[in-house]
Amino acid sequence: MILWLAAFGRSRSLLLVPSLAVFVGVFLAPTLFFFVVSFWRVSLFDLEPTFTLDNYLRTYEEYLEVGAYTFLMAGIIATATTVLAFAFAYVVRFKAGRFGTILLFGAIVSLFGGYLAKVYAWKTILGTNGILNTTLLNLGLIEQPITAFIYNPGAMVVTLTHYLLPLAILPIYGALRGVNDLTIDAARDLGSSPWEAFLYIILPQCRSGIFASFAFSFLIAAGDYVTPRLVGGSSTTMIGNYIESLFGFRFDWPLGSAMSFSTLFGCVAILLIANRLLATVRRK
Repeated sequence: MILWLAAFGRSRSLLLVPSLAVFVGVFLAPTLFFFVVSFWRVSLFDLEPTFTLDNYLRTYEEYLEVGAYTFLMAGIIATATTVLAFAFAYVVRFKAGRFGTILLFGAIVSLFGGYLAKVYAWKTILGTNGILNTTLLNLGLIEQPITAFIYNPGAMVVTLTHYLLPLAILPIYGALRGVNDLTIDAARDLGSSPWEAFLYIILPQCRSGIFASFAFSFLIAAGDYVTPRLVGGSSTTMIGNYIESLFGFRFDWPLGSAMSFSTLFGCVAILLIANRLLATVRRK
């Protein structure tokens, strides 16, 4: 019996080998390779495997301002997305009743719209000859198209928030599903106001979902380079645009790798701070 259980356990472990091989080959190995490359040099479009920290020094000396701007925009987008996602999930869970399933289904269906489709949709809406300007012209509210609707930070925030919102709703809704209605009713029976029940019962129990939504939105926004180019314009250049240029046109893989890992380390630090702040709110 013991031998059979041991053989069964080994057979179950073997089932993990294909997924582990994919993880190592597709994610881990390339990540380690580019981390090593970040310490190399490039000379006449040729990689030189010599250890140096110059790429990281150049990143912090020449691209610190761009990196700070990237983290600022990513923080704004992630915060807006998380707040809207929480409001939507809260309504679906506690207020919508039988219509909650329909609202949640609509949010899930919107995931199939595609990233570029949503970017170009907002470009069509906000463009000079877009839907918004055309509507205002037809209503007689303006005499000529407003060019300030697009190619600015606001357009980028709206576009990325719209794209990330369905993805951020799901973990928060999943956390809210774990909140027991009897606990909320008991708190209200003991004299808690609706705000106190929300602050001390509902919010602490969905902290993990809130952090997951914020982290997911922040990481995607910080690494995006397509949306800033298509709807943000030259005034919203993010760190991802420089990384794309280094890998695609300038063939400076070491500097591009150093910038990528510097951005990754910065994102991890910011997320750790955000998690600590959420923990502090929970203790209070």
